[in-house]
Amino acid sequence: MSLQDKAKATAKNVEGKVQEAVGNVTGDPKTQAEGKAKQVEAEARHTGEDVKDAAKKIINK
Repeated sequence: MSLQDKAKATAKNVEGKVQEAVGNVTGDPKTQAEGKAKQVEAEARHTGEDVKDAAKKIINK
């Protein structure tokens, strides 16, 4: 995983956590859901990059 891609995914995860927390405090289910969706997107990005890294290791053996 490139450092830049990892940083973007981590930032998206933090953004989602903050948005979910705001939704929890304000009682807004839409904001909560949007925050959770951002966290899921960040996890998918991390997983995709992990798969790429694993494939590179296999190819370079």
